[in-house]
Amino acid sequence: MQRVVLHVDMDYFFAAIEERENPELRGKAVVVCMLSGRSELSGAVSTCNYIARGFGIRSGMPCSRAKKLNPEAAFLPVRKEFYTLVSDRVMEILRSYADVRENGEAFEQISIDEAFLEITEKTGGDFSLAFELGMQIKNEIKEKENLTCSVGIGPNKLISKMASSVKKPDGITAVSPDKLESFLWPLKVSKLWGIGDVTAGKLQEMGIVKIKDLAEHDVIDLVSAFGKPRGIWLKQAAVGVDESPLKEREGSEQIGRIATLPEDTLDVQLISPLLDRLAGDVISKLNSRELSFRTVTVTVINSNFRMYTKSRTLNHPISSKEVLLEAAHEIMSEFLSESHVEFRRVGVRVGDLQKIKGQKSLFDY
Repeated sequence: MQRVVLHVDMDYFFAAIEERENPELRGKAVVVCMLSGRSELSGAVSTCNYIARGFGIRSGMPCSRAKKLNPEAAFLPVRKEFYTLVSDRVMEILRSYADVRENGEAFEQISIDEAFLEITEKTGGDFSLAFELGMQIKNEIKEKENLTCSVGIGPNKLISKMASSVKKPDGITAVSPDKLESFLWPLKVSKLWGIGDVTAGKLQEMGIVKIKDLAEHDVIDLVSAFGKPRGIWLKQAAVGVDESPLKEREGSEQIGRIATLPEDTLDVQLISPLLDRLAGDVISKLNSRELSFRTVTVTVINSNFRMYTKSRTLNHPISSKEVLLEAAHEIMSEFLSESHVEFRRVGVRVGDLQKIKGQKSLFDY
């Protein structure tokens, strides 16, 4: 059966979330910055929307320079905890479309806004069905999260990753095995996923400018210049060969939920039921995947759109809903005792996840 791998890349993720949360930002240039705190705009651009990119603003650029390019842009600080909670929900949607395997290796999250999923069994190796599945994923994310994503479909991770960049934002591109050469070969070698500036520069010195040049270059020469593993990989990648499996990164994943309160409030009677529901959703996801947790984080966003987080680390991994509820309510009590501004949204997240092995302890029941 023909392997089918899908890559999903959320569009300008941080800035898109900020636009969603504050509709007044729509139609404006939005720049999300990693601020150092030394001065008002000391730091670098983390991401920006496409309107800001039209002014020449790019990720990694000093925020002060971005301000000069567009003084009217909205400059916002990174709210990583909040974005992570949104990412958790997106990743759960994506995971539900991946093939089901006992070892779990049909899904791989590679960043807060990107993931691979293998859909070989669900599509029977049919790229037309894969395209339909990709559209379903896009529609579900739009419906549930009001965010857009770009999707790439290919016979492996390499091709699907490159395909997702073809029609950004909000696009979908499928590259079946019979279209590998027409897709890859016209591109510059610097566009090949996995090639950095140093390697691209060295290849150009060897007269290799396009991926077609690389595909037709003598492999012995490549091995001599880059070493055996790298030289062989370059030759294979140029013809679209990539046998790397999807592999979930143990311990780095988190599961969280966030929701808006019925009204802006500091009333524990209104906040507690929502906190209970979010914790229940988190436990349900943990149980379905037989996972335990060790850290508990509660996030609050107030009516001024300011975000605050507090965490607890448990002595050992556990999967008890009661323990999660107790920790979440303790943290929320601290927030309520400290805050004078009403809360707009609350979130619960667990981390340091591990597979439950063997019999549960009494503490888990």
